[in-house]
Amino acid sequence: MTALKLLFIFPLIIIKINANFVITRYDDECVLDPALVTEIASYENVTKHIMDQIRDYYGKTMYQEYTRFIDKFGARPSGTWILEKSIDHMIDLTKQHGLYDVTTEELEVPYWLRLMESAIMLQPRVKKIAILGFGSSVSTPSGGIHAEVIVVRSFAELEKLDRTKVQGKIVVFNEPYVSYGETVIYRTQGASKAARKGAVATLVRSITPFSIYAPHTGAQYYESNVTKIPTAAITLEDADLLQRLQEEGEKIVLEIQMAYMEDTKKSRNTLVDLKGKESPEKLVIVSGHIDSWDVGEGAMDDGGGMMISWLVPVVLNSLNLKPRRTVRAILWTAEEPGLIGAQAYLKQHKDELDKINFIMESDEGTFQPLGLDVAGSNKTRCIVQEVLKQFAPINKMENSGAPGSDIVLFIKQNVPGASLLNRNERYYWFHHSEGDTMNVQNMTNVIECAAFWAAFSYVIADLSVDLPRN
Repeated sequence: MTALKLLFIFPLIIIKINANFVITRYDDECVLDPALVTEIASYENVTKHIMDQIRDYYGKTMYQEYTRFIDKFGARPSGTWILEKSIDHMIDLTKQHGLYDVTTEELEVPYWLRLMESAIMLQPRVKKIAILGFGSSVSTPSGGIHAEVIVVRSFAELEKLDRTKVQGKIVVFNEPYVSYGETVIYRTQGASKAARKGAVATLVRSITPFSIYAPHTGAQYYESNVTKIPTAAITLEDADLLQRLQEEGEKIVLEIQMAYMEDTKKSRNTLVDLKGKESPEKLVIVSGHIDSWDVGEGAMDDGGGMMISWLVPVVLNSLNLKPRRTVRAILWTAEEPGLIGAQAYLKQHKDELDKINFIMESDEGTFQPLGLDVAGSNKTRCIVQEVLKQFAPINKMENSGAPGSDIVLFIKQNVPGASLLNRNERYYWFHHSEGDTMNVQNMTNVIECAAFWAAFSYVIADLSVDLPRN
């Protein structure tokens, strides 16, 4: 069948024939009302104004406030007094910048305190092993654990082993890093899978593609009806060392001591609103989480994303730009132990989800901005794509289906949303480790993220049409 005939049979499908005469179908092409396209184009001057003001003035002030915030509070683990002090600080900062519509919503959050951790290899030679317990890990018994090690590269490899080969041993997962999304299951599920085989503890190769002898922490979850065993990260270097020793036929013995305290505490989601001038009940939400793990300083995860989201209603208010809909910045609490703040907000506002026109989150770095990862109906993505044309070269659009972390809960409820795409190839080098400090940030990039984030949010909040849902 010729391309000409195909065009007549499938008139709504654009057929492209490349140099090798391969036919490519584009069946998701956007067809928008010309009046809407014209309306979107009319925002060119105001988006340029917002971005220029942030680049030239507000962005530098924001970055100074961001740096002071990280330097003053450092790590902000769920349930700690330092997290609550940091929330108070952001409330005060909002009011200092002239926006007084800031409220908090209280909720219960997990509190997990790291008390003591150590590991040492006793056989075939003596060597200190750096470990970093995973969130909600149980402690080792009094006196620690002294046991032989068995190294596996995958869950499938573990499952093939007879229970007698695992019983009473420390399982080391030396899983190859593919991507964070694919590899993180060894951190989140490894302890329970090993416990089912009779293991007494697990050590997991840190979920990162790069290491200078630094372990990376994160949340893990015990399955019901399974013995809870201690679980921690080890460095890439030690994981590979243990693998080589096992392949060389050496007996490997470790001694591990881990102690933690667990409780629940009160915390707060923080809501900063710039009320809409025509439809204040409708919301465009921008967000990032204010808590962090207890290692590093939470500068990258997620101090930057929290700060650029906080800036949106603050800077629009300062510029006297009031969109049709309300722009709400949410500083989520307790994201790290399992999206606790977002779950609480969703439960409290479950009858108001239809009022959320669009929800955005920045939680994968604030490096050089590239565009957005957008979830929603085809029409919504078409509108977003049209708006992004104004921001070239920050106009890349992806559709992973699950952008962000906290906002995934809302997207599953058919709320359209997007997360920030940025040049974050090295994000997981520092993620959940002592390396997450201000040194991994770049002022120009963070300001550029802030400028894009604010200007894009304004357009979506001010458009005459709501973003359609599936």
